Order: sequence, then structure tokens, then C-alpha cells
Amino acid sequence: MTTTVQRDDSAQRYEITVDGDLAGFAAFADHDGRRIMYHTEIFDAFAGRGLGTTLVAGALADIRESGSRVVPVCPLVAAYLRKHPDQNDIADAVEPATLCRLQSALR
Repeated sequence: MTTTVQRDDSAQRYEITVDGDLAGFAAFADHDGRRIMYHTEIFDAFAGRGLGTTLVAGALADIRESGSRVVPVCPLVAAYLRKHPDQNDIADAVEPATLCRLQSALR
């Protein structure tokens, strides 16, 4: 099984593929040098393989490499960061103002 995580800037999401098939995505919105991760989804046909963790780890590695910061609005991203405190150095707290900006950006 070949798994790949890549960023698709035009769709504002990270995508995970398994043997070339799209298995899921993690949606984001950029604001003030921060990448707001707000939704992660693994498709049912690929569930139970740990792909959500692989996807989030790949997204965070890309965010770190870009010099940006992450705002973990998505519960899966937040849970990953709680389980991997060594990754918290690039994480910012979720603030009400951030949620308002995200809602405005998604309209």
C-alpha cells in the first residue's frame, strides 16, 4: 500500500491517496500567516487504517516546513496535537475571533 499526502492549494486542503486513489482530505483556510485546519475526513472505504493520523502528520510537517503556524479547529487535528506535544511549538490556540474569521472566509 502506497500512501501519499500532498497539499492542493487551489482546493485549500491536504489530500491523502492510497495507491493513487483519493482516500480523504484535511481542509484549511490561511489567515495572518496561520493555517486554520477546520475539517478532516477519511472516506468510508478507507476507514480504520490510521489514515487520519497519517494525513494530519503530513499536513503538520508541511506547515512546519513552510514556517507557518497551525490553528487546530478540527477535533482530529487538536487530538493529534494533544497526543504529540512535541508538535505544539507550531500550534496557536483557537480563539473566538479566529472562528469568526473562518466563518466569514467560508461564506
